Amino acid sequence: MRIEWWILLLVYIVATSIIFSIPKNKIRLAIVAFLFQQLITFLIGLVVVEFGLLEYPVRLFASINRTSFSFEYYAFPVICAAFNVWYPNDRSIHIQWSYYIGFSSVLTIIEVIIEKYTALINYIHWEWYITWITLCLALLLSRLYCVWFFAKGEKFNRK
Repeated sequence: MRIEWWILLLVYIVATSIIFSIPKNKIRLAIVAFLFQQLITFLIGLVVVEFGLLEYPVRLFASINRTSFSFEYYAFPVICAAFNVWYPNDRSIHIQWSYYIGFSSVLTIIEVIIEKYTALINYIHWEWYITWITLCLALLLSRLYCVWFFAKGEKFNRK
């Protein structure tokens, strides 16, 4: 088995273990963040691949979709759910921004290493800083949506 398939297997194991580590009282938040992020990555992922900015030579469901199912539809939405579940709401703005920067940086570093040493992703008209910016924006959009969604629910429940 090629190293790419081992990495994909590891991604599924890690992502699934993250899911099982989410506290029961935060499951609703995790599900909302997960589904919202799937919507975002589905649309953006298709656009990026169709415009030839990235390619995924080794991927699951290669005959169906040219995006990376493992990252776009599972791993990143799970990470986004964990991001929202453990977001430091009651901390300073510097800690909150550090959270965005930290998540985006770690994911970007992992992607750059994978891009350099495997055939899981190839940058065509793409750079690492575009990945970093898009990850940061995706996490921010997800956070804003979750805050809006649950604030709206609290307002509805008070009536």
